[in-house]
Amino acid sequence: MAIDRVITSDSRNEAEENFNVSLRPKQLCECIGQAKVIDKLKIAIEAAKKRNEPLEHILFYGPPGLGKTTLANVVANEMGANIRCTSGPALTKQGDLMGLLSNINTGDTLFIDEIHRLSTPVEEFLYPAMEEFRVDFTVDSGLHAKTINFPLKRFTLIGATTRAGLLSAPLRSRFGMLYHLEFYNTADLTLILKRSAKLLQLNCDEGTLNLIATRSRGTPRIANRLLKRVRDYAQVKGQGKLTTAIVESSLKMEQIDGLGLDELDRSFLRALAGVYEGGPAGIEAIAATLGEERDTLEDVVEPYLLQLGFVRRTKRGREITKQACEHLGLKYSKKPAADDEPELFDSGQQ
Repeated sequence: MAIDRVITSDSRNEAEENFNVSLRPKQLCECIGQAKVIDKLKIAIEAAKKRNEPLEHILFYGPPGLGKTTLANVVANEMGANIRCTSGPALTKQGDLMGLLSNINTGDTLFIDEIHRLSTPVEEFLYPAMEEFRVDFTVDSGLHAKTINFPLKRFTLIGATTRAGLLSAPLRSRFGMLYHLEFYNTADLTLILKRSAKLLQLNCDEGTLNLIATRSRGTPRIANRLLKRVRDYAQVKGQGKLTTAIVESSLKMEQIDGLGLDELDRSFLRALAGVYEGGPAGIEAIAATLGEERDTLEDVVEPYLLQLGFVRRTKRGREITKQACEHLGLKYSKKPAADDEPELFDSGQQ
């Protein structure tokens, strides 16, 4: 049975997504963190405005919840352009994409989330649209089939993906700007929470927002979600004010520890330490043990555990580290050196 978790970067929950939309910045000057990416975007946008032409195509990639969709909307706002949003899985056939492209005006932005999940026919249909701003669209079929060369107005495609490695080389090479979004530090997350608390008109004691930030896994979306959970707890169990005691009690109820690990993270580590004796273990095997999807573990759980140094990825599978065992109070047993030799001196044999 899948483990319920409060810490997730999935944006499919409509209520949560509406909450996040209301807190999203609208202009670059409102964005906090990702300083290198913001600086590059400012230069590109200013240069495009001076030339009076649309931006080159942009690709944002990185773990979920770091602001790829937010930045796409911010870029469109800065350019004074309309934005049309869709996702890779939603574009199942060429006609789906044609419907969007034919309604785009000069300078508009087309945002495709999870662009690595485009089907091959749709992806190949997109190539001439990105390069030459035209498409060859086939109507009818069989003997009556004919191809229409359809010119498009110059637009900016912004793609977002959590799995940049799954992008094909031809698609990746057609983006003029590629930006990797990194996890946020605690200071930046605290500033983001201060802005969110102000928008939500929350009364907070000193240090409470920093406490939430330290447990937000370096992810703004998670930080804002935890803020909402704490706000609800404060309104029901307290006087509506965020105090240290209220925050601690709320996060404890949500089973989030001092490092931001939740029950799914701890279950992942316990399975690796107990069932698989510290590893190495394949991700498919761990997913089957936990009753979770492989993609959930790879996209949501593992990135933060790797960042903490709690898990190692090897060619033979995942291994738990001594730091993780110490954090969970588990016994750490180092594998014999001989077991490590195939990994350290792999000759390429499978």
